[in-house]
Amino acid sequence: MDANSRFPARLPGPAISSIVGNSDEPLPSLSDLHDCEPKLEFDDTELLTPTPLEKDVMVGDFVLADDPFPDPELETEEPPNPLEDDFEDQLREQSENSQGNKNKCDFLGTDKQGRHIFGIYASRFPEKSQLEGFVRQVIKEIEPFVENDYILVYFHQGLKEDNKPSAQFLWNSYKELDRNFRKNLKTLYVVHPTWFIRVIWNFFSPFISDKFRKKLVYISSLDELRQALGLNKLKLPDTICDFDHKLNPSRGRASQPATPNGRPTMQFGVTLKFIVMHSPCLNSIPPIVRKCVDSLSITGVIDTEGIFRRSGNHGEIMALKERVNRGEDVDLSNVNVHVIAGLLKSFLRDLAEPLLTFELYDDVTKFLDWPKEERSRNVTQLIREKLPEENYELFKYIVDFLVRVVDCADLNKMTSSNLAIVFGPNFLWSGRTNTSLEEIAPINAFVDFVLQNHKAIYLIDVNQRTVNVD
Repeated sequence: MDANSRFPARLPGPAISSIVGNSDEPLPSLSDLHDCEPKLEFDDTELLTPTPLEKDVMVGDFVLADDPFPDPELETEEPPNPLEDDFEDQLREQSENSQGNKNKCDFLGTDKQGRHIFGIYASRFPEKSQLEGFVRQVIKEIEPFVENDYILVYFHQGLKEDNKPSAQFLWNSYKELDRNFRKNLKTLYVVHPTWFIRVIWNFFSPFISDKFRKKLVYISSLDELRQALGLNKLKLPDTICDFDHKLNPSRGRASQPATPNGRPTMQFGVTLKFIVMHSPCLNSIPPIVRKCVDSLSITGVIDTEGIFRRSGNHGEIMALKERVNRGEDVDLSNVNVHVIAGLLKSFLRDLAEPLLTFELYDDVTKFLDWPKEERSRNVTQLIREKLPEENYELFKYIVDFLVRVVDCADLNKMTSSNLAIVFGPNFLWSGRTNTSLEEIAPINAFVDFVLQNHKAIYLIDVNQRTVNVD
């Protein structure tokens, strides 16, 4: 047998270290590159004895090497890992009990640019034999949302010995993602990363495109994550908060940014009632909302492909918000359509209480449980009878505008269901916990139903007052 055929071809790209190089010896484990790392989070079996990979081909962001046929005579029992008796105690401590958690991932809200944020927790990973089904379930849960830009946050705390995925498993999982998952993922935040995660990333770095590599961001604290996402509040499991407090005791637990000072001119970050009391609101419509809707309703703008789906320039949106809150009169006539759309979404998201109010949350999240013949009556009753007057008027105003957007769906590609996915989380969220993906589905379905049945719901405007003339 040719000596060169005894081992699979080395992965393309520069060697990770001189040890790996072009040596004729088997590739060492990454564990051998250090002498003090506790038990690795990921199974490095494939790195101890490289498995044959597919033929040299570009798939997504990775390059795969040739697939030589292994020699059966070389198949030996896996050597014992000298680190088997150790484990990463930091991550094992206070890990969540995943058995009672039905949700594979959480919806954490929308970021500064209105993009959906999904959280995945290592503490919820099942044992290795069930990981494949777990990943497929996660993909199924977030699939309806990935046609739009989205953010993924991976919380590394709580990974256990019996659920650490192998490097080959991670690669196989990546290959199952279709183009939308990879293209529309804008940032992957890795919270509380360990040394080994960085080594794994560096190991694959030569085979990953620059574009995809830039999507990975390490986050060392929850305060840093809040700032990156633009979320004043971030509801997370206590185990993650406790772990963060241990790593960053000087930061203080669950510290939050200072609240606005409530200047009378403010329209972002306050309640709708506050705006109506202090700003010239015709029919309870805040001035900035009316400006956004008027600017977006123009022919040639409302039919822009991807309106409300594509993200606007974050710096421009923030600058406009600051000017509005200072009481300046902003001119949107020359502002990019996606910036104006982002400004409108940001207004809804920044309200101190959601437009559909915390009171309606439990009712709306039961929408899909209602018999179909009762939905029209129930939705109409909720909107007409339970919404405060100013919320009713503004919701009706925005719905009327979104219906006009749907009328241009042939050009802008935004159907009622597409708009519901974008606006659902901005119309309603929980005041107690993070909104799970199971609760997002009925919220979006509720909004979609309103858009499709707006004429019946708003046939009579119950908020018009009868004026007695003496």
